[in-house]
Amino acid sequence: QVQLVESGGGLVQTGGSLRLSCAASSRTLSSYAMAWFSQAPGKEREFVAAMSRSGRTTYYADSVKGRFTISRDNAENTVYLQMNSLKPEDTAVYYCAARMTSAWDTSLRNSYNYNDWGQGTQVTVSS
Repeated sequence: QVQLVESGGGLVQTGGSLRLSCAASSRTLSSYAMAWFSQAPGKEREFVAAMSRSGRTTYYADSVKGRFTISRDNAENTVYLQMNSLKPEDTAVYYCAARMTSAWDTSLRNSYNYNDWGQGTQVTVSS
């Protein structure tokens, strides 16, 4: 089990940028596939981005392709989500998730496949 702590959320204007960080307690982050999910008020949790443990495979929700980038620094036990060209519809709580797996298929897009979650960080985009 790995503990995850997100940071970097906040209030930003439309078109602005934020970088979310997810610090992991495990020193073997390289064993985990990592992902970001979002949940807006009154809505279900949605997939945003995922990265295989090797870092060679990434997936993005269609709504964020070309605007968001997931990355990882295993030496620092940290995963990032760079969010550019933010829109009001990106407003949500963003959660980091980890799954100890070598899988690189589209199962990484499904929240049910992740065992460990952070507490979330709020992102608010004003119009």
